[in-house]
Amino acid sequence: MVENKITQFDNIYFNLSKSHGKLRLASSGLGWKSSTGGNPITIASSDLKRATWSKAARGYECKLILRKGDFIRMDGFQEEDQRSLEEALKDNFGLSMELKEHAIRGWNWGKTEFDGQELVFNVSQKPAFEIPLSTVANTNLSGKNEVVLEFALPGDAGDKEEAADMDELVEMRFFVPGQANNEDASDNETEDGEQVDAATALYNAIKDKADIGAVAGESIVTFSDTLFLTPRGRYDIDLYPSSLRLRGKTYDYTLPYTSISRLFLLPKPDLQHILFVVGLEPPLRQGQTRYPFLVAQVPGEEESEVELNLEDDVFEREYKDKLQKKYDQPTYEVMGSLFKGLTSKKVITPSVSFRGAHGQEGIKCSMKANEGHFFCLDKSFLFVPKPTTYVPISDVSYVTLSRVGGGSASRTFDLTFTLSGSKGEIALSNINKEEQSPLITYLKSKSIKVKNEMTEDTTQLIKQALAEEADMSDDDEDVVMKERGAGDDEDEESPDEDFAADDDSDDDALEYDSDASVASSGDEEDDE
Repeated sequence: MVENKITQFDNIYFNLSKSHGKLRLASSGLGWKSSTGGNPITIASSDLKRATWSKAARGYECKLILRKGDFIRMDGFQEEDQRSLEEALKDNFGLSMELKEHAIRGWNWGKTEFDGQELVFNVSQKPAFEIPLSTVANTNLSGKNEVVLEFALPGDAGDKEEAADMDELVEMRFFVPGQANNEDASDNETEDGEQVDAATALYNAIKDKADIGAVAGESIVTFSDTLFLTPRGRYDIDLYPSSLRLRGKTYDYTLPYTSISRLFLLPKPDLQHILFVVGLEPPLRQGQTRYPFLVAQVPGEEESEVELNLEDDVFEREYKDKLQKKYDQPTYEVMGSLFKGLTSKKVITPSVSFRGAHGQEGIKCSMKANEGHFFCLDKSFLFVPKPTTYVPISDVSYVTLSRVGGGSASRTFDLTFTLSGSKGEIALSNINKEEQSPLITYLKSKSIKVKNEMTEDTTQLIKQALAEEADMSDDDEDVVMKERGAGDDEDEESPDEDFAADDDSDDDALEYDSDASVASSGDEEDDE
């Protein structure tokens, strides 16, 4: 090899970096420094194992595979740089640069294989694309034959402004029919000796090679089979010094404590369960759904006896002021204390200045078609479990109370929060009428404007009822008068069939006959 010969290439991008820089190769290794400044990146010659040359988005790419299985990409080369780069690699490192062609047929079926820390998708024995396993945030099985890969987003690293200007792949799905290949049978057999599905074999391989859910060291404490309302399912919660892990049957997540923004401990009105709510920033992704809050439900009477898996000297040095070595308390208290100590976040509980009509700390209500509970906190409001909605009091412009459907006999009412700054409205419905007075008292204590449309509705209903009553009285009077008029006409027109008039000859005899009085007297005497 030629000693002290340095070869330099300008405008080269390192591992898909945004800014280009200068690449220098020497017998001791290679170095790259960005044009925007910063510390240079160096790689020793003894770490290099293999080199490839292929077409790339920014011209041509040189990919260097390291002996540990990792790799680096350097693109931005021009076609005429191939010969000089090939000579530099051979003279300085003794490496031959392989020419690699990509599949350009556009087929979406092929074969997957692992090449170091990459998942390669081959079509007709040519790579169509490679996926760095370091970019895989999570993987899961969707159905029997589908493997889903979820990728880390730029915004997940905290640079939201940069992420807003980017379009990036967030998910990829592989349809993998059939059983595992024969050469993989020894690694993918079940306890009964039966082969697993090919999709399951790929899923397990990706999960192992991408170190998804892997955390160095043993967990400090584990809460087993915890029920989560959001996202729905049962998970084991493993707490580590700098992160927590959620292990479910389908999903497995590792969340750093730095992504936890808020903690809530909320008793449900039934007094049988306690809700432990964890706010996340960035949100947890499950497929295309994002969960900014985790909602766990713990039985209120469940007790936990826990001893932290920490050496005494480590506990005294790092956790003495944050945690207890042993816990023998209700599970929700242990959980809240551990999360508070490990995340350095305050556990928020319901405001002491609010109690419902029956002394409960939460109110049962609905948000759209979802039933849940609404809690009044000291500086905010919270609706759980789905969709978990957090409303700071400082964002509330005013609150409107309205009756459902305007019916006077309604036992429930609606509560609408109008947010300041054109942030829209948040509406809660089906709130028991008994909670109206405690809610109004609490809202006024927080200096929140309250618009009570229920009073206006009641006044309007009274006016409407009086008007209807007056109309009914007029109608009744008209009906009575008409009935009376109809009765007089019937008396004049209808003959009395029961009346029988005497014979006119008898009347004449009584009136004109001179003996009428004598006859009458004689009859009276006979009667006597």
